[in-house]
Amino acid sequence: MKAVVQRVRCASLSVDACLVSSIGQGLVCYLGVGRGDTVKEMQWLAKKVAGLRLFPDQAGKMNLSVKDCGFEILVVSQFTLFGDIRNGFRPSFIEAEAPEPAEKMYEAFCAELETAGVCKVARGVFGADMLISQENQGPVTIILDSAVRNL
Repeated sequence: MKAVVQRVRCASLSVDACLVSSIGQGLVCYLGVGRGDTVKEMQWLAKKVAGLRLFPDQAGKMNLSVKDCGFEILVVSQFTLFGDIRNGFRPSFIEAEAPEPAEKMYEAFCAELETAGVCKVARGVFGADMLISQENQGPVTIILDSAVRNL
């Protein structure tokens, strides 16, 4: 699994010009599920995202997580994180998981964030053409890949 996490002041997600979800201060997490990703990898990634210390403490150091601050996370499915452009200019997505198992893993990831204590986990619409508006704060962007984790 791969995730691109960005610290935001606020974010919203629409499909066909209809607002689906929005968050205040927190994180936007773009989540890609790869072929063969397991529950163990999903749990590791959810724990990392929920615990990332990306928000400033009283001294201005990035020392606090969304859980510490009571902030929110918007999780957006994004198979294009597995785009391979080693050959040519058109990405290949053969390393991305098939839609049905990927959607189940996406939903499990969101539920795992809730279980970890994130106060609000907003969702996109799996497989839809979404319009995401976000006000990045920092900017702060972290890239996570379960394939390079230390278990």
